[in-house]
Amino acid sequence: MKKNREFAVVYCEGAFNTTNGKTAHGLVRFSERFTIVAVIDSKWNGQDSGYVLDRVKNQIPVVSSLQEALTLATRQGQLVRTFVIGLAPDGGRLPQPVLKDIKEALRSKLNVVSGLHDFLSENEELVKLAERYHCTLTDVRKPPPRDQLHFFSGKIQEVTSLKIAILGTDSAVGKRTTAWKLVNGLRSNGYRAEMVGTGQTAWLQGARYSIILDSLVNDFVAGEIEHAIHEAWRKEHPHVIVIEGQGSLMNPAYPGGYEILAAGRPDLVILQHAPRRKEYDGFPGHPLHPINHQILAIEVVSGKKVSAITLNHEGMNRYDIERECLKLKDQTGIPAMDVLEDGADALVTLINPYIRT
Repeated sequence: MKKNREFAVVYCEGAFNTTNGKTAHGLVRFSERFTIVAVIDSKWNGQDSGYVLDRVKNQIPVVSSLQEALTLATRQGQLVRTFVIGLAPDGGRLPQPVLKDIKEALRSKLNVVSGLHDFLSENEELVKLAERYHCTLTDVRKPPPRDQLHFFSGKIQEVTSLKIAILGTDSAVGKRTTAWKLVNGLRSNGYRAEMVGTGQTAWLQGARYSIILDSLVNDFVAGEIEHAIHEAWRKEHPHVIVIEGQGSLMNPAYPGGYEILAAGRPDLVILQHAPRRKEYDGFPGHPLHPINHQILAIEVVSGKKVSAITLNHEGMNRYDIERECLKLKDQTGIPAMDVLEDGADALVTLINPYIRT
């Protein structure tokens, strides 16, 4: 599949290695849709993007400009075709200063892909530039036509694969990364596993069964979740379907997860948590609800126990991670682990008894 991936540059000026750069982070960590040549963020110019994020080099450099990225690609014999906006600001709006960089990309004959709520394809100036330079503008978050949407039908009951939901105690906390780590860990252990993506970044990473929840009319959210899971089961016959969570049940701006629990009807729930956070991401003055409170909310809504806690280790070193995992297990009675730091094998072992083969 890798040979069919397009070479792409990811734009993340001013946001890489922050919660507003999570789309770029996902793409440099893993993508089945693009081969990432470089990330643009002048703050980290000259650094390896993997080392900046995870202290593990991935050979994808951070550069200061598009032209620097294109020059680098040419030297490596790579023909870049796509400019991906890797920003994920609060509210998903397009920062106006980015427009000049998008225009530069179009003048460089690059297709532009955006996962933001402001649609490039509705900007007349950008449309004219795209036509002039024979490029495309792709708005991942543009709602599907209403006649293509699905209402909840109950067919979720037919799905026999083990369904696992990766929920979180906050937004931008690592749910999608953990979901991919688990999917790839399951595959490495001989299981057929599929990811059901629920946000724009999972689509950009190449999740075959994806919906973008915050682009949908509310009446169809449950039906689209059900349909994506059912299609993954019907077409792929996986042992396990991993469902990416959105926001958190208690987040004041992104109370995602209710529809995933109600319509997806997961068999197991895994909770992603950042122990060093005191307030909801992007909302000073809104303290995070205690983890036991969040676990209780999930278990009441779903009727299922939280099976594991997975760590977001921001602000932590190796010793902190080990100590925090022990602390969380003691506090909640639930096993805790860091799959980004240690891989997914322990999590796969934990869920192995539930997998129907």
